[in-house]
Amino acid sequence: MLALVKKPHIELSIHGDHVAELVAWIRKKYDVAILAEEPDEQFVSIESTEYWSEMEKNRVGNLLAGARLKAGLTQAQLAEELGIRQNMVSDYERGRRTYSDAMAKRLSKTLKVKEEHLKYGSNIGI
Repeated sequence: MLALVKKPHIELSIHGDHVAELVAWIRKKYDVAILAEEPDEQFVSIESTEYWSEMEKNRVGNLLAGARLKAGLTQAQLAEELGIRQNMVSDYERGRRTYSDAMAKRLSKTLKVKEEHLKYGSNIGI
């Protein structure tokens, strides 16, 4: 069971005997929301989902988009700072175009992230 105590914010994962009794006891003092009652066997690791597969296909583009958003920039603003067209940034983020090591260096400087985070083939996340 996955339970959430709203104030103070506490998330609990409770398994085993007497779960209902424990939740009833906690409810005497706190407002509790039950998020899931399924046993662990029914949960699926994210790595085995189609969503994960799709995200991994364009890992570098997704990392670039995440770094851009974290920097608070639009595609147009990033393109202007780099002196390139906005559609090039879009193509990089969608995986339609790969960028060079030189562009990775420029992107990392502009977005203030480590260069290796934005290079193709890197296994390092942001």
